Amino acid sequence: MNVTEAIQSRRSIRKFQDKPVPTELLLKLADAGRSAPSASNLQAWKFIFVTLPELVSKVDLFSPGLSGKPPVILVICSDMDYALKHGSRNSEIYGCMMDASMAAENIMLAALEEGLGTCAVKSYNDAAVRKLLNLPDTHRIEMLMSIGWPDGEPRESRRKSLEDVLIFNRWEEKHE
Repeated sequence: MNVTEAIQSRRSIRKFQDKPVPTELLLKLADAGRSAPSASNLQAWKFIFVTLPELVSKVDLFSPGLSGKPPVILVICSDMDYALKHGSRNSEIYGCMMDASMAAENIMLAALEEGLGTCAVKSYNDAAVRKLLNLPDTHRIEMLMSIGWPDGEPRESRRKSLEDVLIFNRWEEKHE
C-alpha cells in the first residue's frame, strides 16, 4: 500500500476483536511514532502502551471517547520538563502537542499497514488516567489511542469537499 492509499483508506476503528496485539507490532508502531517530525527536533514524546487487560479496562472506564473494547490503549505523553529545558515556552505550549499529533498519525498509518485499527481520542479523565498509570506530574497526556484488530467494517468517512477546505494565497469571499 502506498502512502496516498493509506491516507485515503485509514478510518477510526471503534470495535475490536478480543485478540492480543503482539509486542513486536507495538515496537514497530512506537518506532513509527519516534520517526515522526518534531518541532525544533525536540522529541519530548513518550509512548505508553497499556496492554494488561485489567489496566486497559480501568483506563477505558475513565475514557468515554474510547469504544469497542480495544486490547491496547496507547497513551501519548510529552515530558514537559524536557520540553522547557531543551526548547522554549512555545515548545511546551504548542510544539509538544504538534509533535504528538504527528507521531500519532505515523502510528496510525503504520498500524493500518499491519492490519490493525486505531482511534485517537482526547476524551478522558486526565487525573484518573494519570493516577492509574502512575504518570509523573512532569508529563502531560496529549491523547489516547485505541489499538487492535478491527471487528467488522468501519463507518464510511464523511469528508468535506476539497473546494470547501482549500484556499490559495489569500482569504477571499466566495461569490455564488
